[in-house]
Amino acid sequence: MNQVSALGRGDRLPRMLGPVPGPRSRHLARALARWEAPGINTVTPAGAACSWQAARGANVLDVDGNRYIDLTAGFGVAAVGHRHPRVVEALRRQSQTLIHGLGDVAAHPLRGKLARRLCRLVPVDDAQIYWAISGADAVEVAIKTALLATGRHALLVFEPSYHGTTLGDLAASSRPAFRQPFAAHLHPHLHRLPHGCETRALARALERRDIACAVVEPIVGREGVRVPPAGWLPALAAACRHTGTLLVADEIFTGFGRTGRWFAVDHEGVRPDLLCCGKALAGGLPIGAVAGRRALISAWKGPGEARHTATFVAHPLACASALASLDSLVRQRLCARAARLGARLAERLADWPRRHDPVLAVRGRGLLWGLEMARPEYAKALVRRAASRGLLALAGGPTGTVLQLCPPLVITQRQLDRAISILDAILDAGFDAGFDAELDADPGPDTERGIDTEMGAPP
Repeated sequence: MNQVSALGRGDRLPRMLGPVPGPRSRHLARALARWEAPGINTVTPAGAACSWQAARGANVLDVDGNRYIDLTAGFGVAAVGHRHPRVVEALRRQSQTLIHGLGDVAAHPLRGKLARRLCRLVPVDDAQIYWAISGADAVEVAIKTALLATGRHALLVFEPSYHGTTLGDLAASSRPAFRQPFAAHLHPHLHRLPHGCETRALARALERRDIACAVVEPIVGREGVRVPPAGWLPALAAACRHTGTLLVADEIFTGFGRTGRWFAVDHEGVRPDLLCCGKALAGGLPIGAVAGRRALISAWKGPGEARHTATFVAHPLACASALASLDSLVRQRLCARAARLGARLAERLADWPRRHDPVLAVRGRGLLWGLEMARPEYAKALVRRAASRGLLALAGGPTGTVLQLCPPLVITQRQLDRAISILDAILDAGFDAGFDAELDADPGPDTERGIDTEMGAPP
């Protein structure tokens, strides 16, 4: 079966032809272990991860021919679905005229068009756009902007949080395993509070008047899908305004419909001073941006070359893909769709902590949900068993205890219902005493010999 017939429009149910990972996936994992550095390569032959061959809509096809429902959306990137036809066509057209330009030095037509569209879309007053090449780069730009514009030196950040792993972002991120090896080189003037803390704690921290900005995920994403109490974000915004502290909203994960609104801050009418976006913006291509108040962005004015830039900034292909992705979000009403499917998902998951002992809590909004498991081993086992049944999911959180559900916004009701039914059945079956051995088991040598590392089309 070829890729087109296997994936259709990306609205198919799972179809499993063999174990996960299959022989081709294991073969590729062994090749990667030889040639790629540890750290950037976390794929192991014994792990739950398959190697992706093709994707469309809410489906992924692995190199062994297994078809999955994708509950990761590629780290949230494929909000409009994998390989959306409008995005593919936009890339085809743009590739016939200009693939790469001259970064910040020379403009191209789509760059101005995308900047204008973003300025009209974001909940930021009198916005201007500062381009970045990734979400992490966008957070770097936002922190630098706050330091430049305020003349202050400290940051307020929250636990847990994840803003990236470059040195500036790493200072704001919370996970010790990421931070400790580089602790001596991180920004030294930091104040940390619990995400969703009492509002009195916010006021006390900001009274110091040395804090340039508060960097916050409106809903914590990678670090456990945590939704703050109602009214907390407006209280943070008000405390920032009172003390002249800038509010930086990291919407890299939550932006562009993920939570059922264009941006997560829209749920409570919060208008940040600086808003970081990326991931879903370009429908699969790398791009990042900071939307900031014009008076703040003007702090970057100065003679000479740009003080924060990159070779691939506002890349023509990424801009074309982003415009097509935004068109799709509007035309298909995907923000409203995420809200509607999320309400259905909330109903189905509501009693899981009562029905399933390993599930401690269920949290989320729109199509971003987390299942808090009692032990990281339970989350790891759930990911692995889900993969064997045709679901791709990730475990996250500071200790790896949260199963994250983050499907493309185009996932069909039928696909979503099937995915939840599969997870429900796995939890019903329980985790017997032998599951630890199952997690660490090596599947042994590849059963299929002579596999080309380029893989080619699956059988």
